[in-house]
Parts: sequence; structure tokens; C-alpha cells
Amino acid sequence: MERPSVIIGIHGLANKPPVDEKTRWWRDAITEGLSRNEGLDGATFTFGFVYWADLRYETPLAGDAVTEPYRPQPASEPLHGAEDAPSLTGQDVLATLYAGIDRVEEMTGITLVDDLILEHRFDDLWHYHGERAFAAEVRARLSERLAECRGHRILLVAHSMGSVIAYDVLRLLERDAPDLRVDHLVTVGSPLGLAKVKMKIESEFGATRVPNNVKNWTNLADGNDIVTVTGTLADDYAPSDTGVVLDDHRVVNDYRRPTGEANHHKSYGYLRTPEFSRIARGFLETGAPEERS
Repeated sequence: MERPSVIIGIHGLANKPPVDEKTRWWRDAITEGLSRNEGLDGATFTFGFVYWADLRYETPLAGDAVTEPYRPQPASEPLHGAEDAPSLTGQDVLATLYAGIDRVEEMTGITLVDDLILEHRFDDLWHYHGERAFAAEVRARLSERLAECRGHRILLVAHSMGSVIAYDVLRLLERDAPDLRVDHLVTVGSPLGLAKVKMKIESEFGATRVPNNVKNWTNLADGNDIVTVTGTLADDYAPSDTGVVLDDHRVVNDYRRPTGEANHHKSYGYLRTPEFSRIARGFLETGAPEERS
């Protein structure tokens, strides 16, 4: 009997709208992408959302505090794909500069640059690495959701700091629940290439590699997304013990705030890219690994 399919999402940094609203907006962004990019109007799928903002913030965002709501893009044609991405961005220049910093930090164990980035730009991730109780609670929420879906085909979509949480949980589950498998891990807007993050992984789990309980891992990054300062991840994460390799893709995150200002890191923009829509359709319709370009 074919296993039922489920898409599980986990959000990233900062406070969020209430869980019901945030869940609906993620689902709507995925649905919009499937419709516009793949011609699947009214697609239905089982969706589970892992929400952890309430562990750091007493009150969710509401009203005027929600400056980045989900809104569908005007018109109905397919959205811009990798072929429309600029060949060189300011982020690419930063990635080259950071590569040298990354090597020095990993060789010396002194991560002054990463500490500055994490403490002042990625405050939640700073606390995740420094507060064991908080990290344990966040990890437990994802672990429990994955356990609930044992026996399902799982597409796990992890945004921003959520990708760090997802990676850590998958490495833990290798040991604690070796029968649990994720069919496809998709990281979007991920900081997993930061030296500090990799060093934390190495100190807890050993070498940075593709988790052994993942059948496919695709990383999507917009060239102007400041969180993905390192660019691609494949050079940082070795294949799994079974030979699964990380597959990097440049995408165009088209999200704009109601003011018109772009945010190339926003989850909704990533979730409706043609590259993610192609993965989601292949996962939902065929159950087979998607073809890689």
C-alpha cells in the first residue's frame, strides 16, 4: 500500500503572527506556486506546521505589527525562476569574502564575525545555540510532529533558522528513531553555511554531512538573501553514508512588503518559486524522487 504524503513546514527567525494564520499563509503560498507554476489549480495536500515563536515571544504579531503578510502576486503567469536570477549580486561578492573568513574561523575556532552576525542579526539563533532548555523545546516540537507522521512520505520544508533546527533534529533521530525517514528535505533561506553553525553541528554530531535518514536534500537560495551569505551548501555538507548529496539551486524570491519593499528572505516568496513548486508537485503526484536539472 502506498504511504500517505504530508508536507511539514517549520518557520524561521523572529516573532510571527498567530499559529493558525501563519499556517494558512504557508499553505496558501505553496498552493499559489502549484497553481501558477505547475497548473495545479485547487491542489489539496496534507500540511503540518511546526510553530515555535511562542517559546521566545509572549504575544504573536497582530494588526499593524504584521508588516510582512502573505499576499498573492498579481496576475497569474508563472513566477520568475532560476533562469531569471541575476548572474552576479552583491551577495555573491559577500559570499566570496565570507569564504575566507569562514576558513579562518574554522581553523582557529575564533568566530568573532559570526558571533557579531548571530547576536545582532539572528538573535533567536544566538539564543538557540546558547540556551539548552530553549533548544530542547524547539527540537521537541519538530521531533514530535515527525513522529506523528511516521509511516507517511514526508516533505520537510525548513526556512531560515528552521533549517538549523531541522538539521539538528534529523541528526538526533538517526540515533533515537532510526526507522523514521524523510523523503525530501528542502531548506530555504538557510544559514547552515555559517562557520559558527557548522562548528556547533560538529561539536554535537561530528562531521557535517547529509543526514542518513534523508532520501533527498535540496537547498534553495536567492542571490540577494542576506541570510544565505555563504551561497551554496554542498561544499559544506558531505554526502550521507548512503551517498545522498545536497543539491543547491539559485532561485528568485519575489516577495514584497505592502510598502513595495523587497524581502528576498521571506518564506512566502521561497514557497511559491517554480523550483519549489516542481519539487512539491513531484512529491505529491508521483512519490518518486524529482528529476534534477
